Amino acid sequence: MTMTNMLPLLVLGSSLLVALIIFMVPEPRYKLRTTVNLLAAVIKLILVAGMAWGVLQGGFYETRFPVMPGLDFVLRADSLSVVFAGLSALLWLLTTCYAIGYLKGSANQRRFFGFFSFCVASTLGIALAGNLFTFLLFYEILTLSTYPLVVHRGTEAALRAGKQYLIYTLSGGAVMMLGVVWLQAGFGDLDFIRGGHREVLAGADTRVLVAIFMLLIGGLAVKAAIVPLHGWLPSAMVAPAPVSALLHAVAVVKAGVFGIVRVVYDLFGSDFAAELGLLLPLGILAAFTILYGSVRALYQVDLKRRLAFSTVSQVSYITLGVTLLGPLATVGAVVHLIHQGVMKITLFFCAGIYAETLGIHRIDELDGAGRRMPVTSVVFTVGALGMIGLPPLAGFISKWYLGLGALEAGMVWVIPVLVASTMLNAAYFLPIVHRLWFRPQRQGADWAAAVPGRPECHRAMLWPAIITGLFVVLLGLLASLPMSPLQWGLFMAEQEYGL
Repeated sequence: MTMTNMLPLLVLGSSLLVALIIFMVPEPRYKLRTTVNLLAAVIKLILVAGMAWGVLQGGFYETRFPVMPGLDFVLRADSLSVVFAGLSALLWLLTTCYAIGYLKGSANQRRFFGFFSFCVASTLGIALAGNLFTFLLFYEILTLSTYPLVVHRGTEAALRAGKQYLIYTLSGGAVMMLGVVWLQAGFGDLDFIRGGHREVLAGADTRVLVAIFMLLIGGLAVKAAIVPLHGWLPSAMVAPAPVSALLHAVAVVKAGVFGIVRVVYDLFGSDFAAELGLLLPLGILAAFTILYGSVRALYQVDLKRRLAFSTVSQVSYITLGVTLLGPLATVGAVVHLIHQGVMKITLFFCAGIYAETLGIHRIDELDGAGRRMPVTSVVFTVGALGMIGLPPLAGFISKWYLGLGALEAGMVWVIPVLVASTMLNAAYFLPIVHRLWFRPQRQGADWAAAVPGRPECHRAMLWPAIITGLFVVLLGLLASLPMSPLQWGLFMAEQEYGL
């Protein structure tokens, strides 16, 4: 096999191999486990960066193995897959650093980091999947590998949340599998290709195509947390902060919405899906989810649950962008896939720092915390303002292009949705910022102002939050630079629409 055939497999193997090694490392050997974790994360990031550069230069990377007659296991790098793989590789490195500090001295670290690596491996498998069969395989492995992370603490609440998580995600996987089998039986093994398979699908009964589309999207909508299939996500916030960050920014919810992008763009084709009348209902459902998640976030007093309902809302921006025909909406969807991940992981990093250092879990406990933890609170403020869409931060870029895409597509009704959502974002984030900086310290708090020379928290937790917070700023300020998410979105739109 040549390097172009091997590279996708090497990227996937860098996580699978490290997971197996971690399970073999004895529990007390935490330094060896940490070294293996970080080394593998750096190697993976280098491999993905090289693959992304090759794709930009017109390179083709594919690993293909026959599973049975007419069905192949396919890993392929294209302009969309390297976006998701790059996000996963970068944020995995930072989350690994954060988790090392977060879990220092706790029990069952071998189990945690082993399944953590399996989770990232399955996410990369989803990113690089070249057909629906391969996608479904890793989609289900993702469910099984994240369950031990959700229930890691072993409390009654964690076990209950894990059970709910399995019920939702396994049911969604079963629904999706029905769609995959039906599609395979009727049309054969269809790879993900630019523009979709209009020529193959066009002669089929429209009712069959609509049913298959609904099964596929219905299965994906569970992990994408589209209403009314979102109930597992707020419940899963009992998981440790690194797991919450991973679920919201990289792994589960992004796997669902990434699958929706694949089905619309690279299986059915956006133009053909629109002709079948499939995109408008999906767009309306995404718009409802955006508003519903924002309204529910307003009423949450637990910080992580407020962030969870924010994710329900924010991830559906990507689905909404996919349903709007045109290159500008594609840019907005692709950019938000990256920007939302960076902003949300920043907020969850900070939430974990507040919880572990000050014992803060509720929003009303944050009064005056900015004076005790100024760096963490500055980073949280940046992430929150980015989610609102304040220029020139990252969130502004994606919302701007989604708005332009809506106008380009003649979907003027989307603009009020974006405006209302932005106002709701401000309504549930700005009170938190106000509490951090402008409210007096709450009565009975056993912490005071920052102590000179005393770190806010373990540096392995603080530095990843600082780095992602800087990304929130730089992704907006430097959006015009080559290889930025915006430029990559423009590159994808050029490929999708032949500009």
